[in-house]
Amino acid sequence: MKLVILDRDGVINFDSDQYIKSPAEWKALPGSLEAIAKLTQAGYRVVVATNQSGIGRGLFDMDMLNAMHNKMHRAVQALGGRIDAVFYCPHASESKCNCRKPKPGMFERIGACFNTDLADAFAIGDSLRDLQAAADAGALPVLVLTGKGLSTQKDGNLPEGTLVFADLAAAVEHILKS
Repeated sequence: MKLVILDRDGVINFDSDQYIKSPAEWKALPGSLEAIAKLTQAGYRVVVATNQSGIGRGLFDMDMLNAMHNKMHRAVQALGGRIDAVFYCPHASESKCNCRKPKPGMFERIGACFNTDLADAFAIGDSLRDLQAAADAGALPVLVLTGKGLSTQKDGNLPEGTLVFADLAAAVEHILKS
């Protein structure tokens, strides 16, 4: 199975230090939705893996998260793409759960649900915790320089073998050529 796992905030849509709390605040990054459509049309399964501690912090509820994801799904579908599933961790960072990135629990669940080894899966994120979770689960870590990506690259300590691209569109072009 051809699988790409995407972080949400900073990869697909603009990020905010105040959290994305509503569909009105959810705004796609230029080229990201088209990139997802290209993956879909090339036969890839696309899955989102996102920490959403705003739920655990009481900043928004499940209905609001679902509304944001419905907006994302509709926007991708309008361009001929599909997001096959969205996995999320609703816990605040102090909860010490296994599903919150940088721990690999969310990625392990994705592998189990799709009955696939993640060794050939690309996992695209903009933060070190995205890359660490991907690497620990055996996926191929890919850093994009959108969102927190520039500061993540500058800080260094990236997992071995991490690929780096300007944005999701550039990462997808590489994936489609490999």
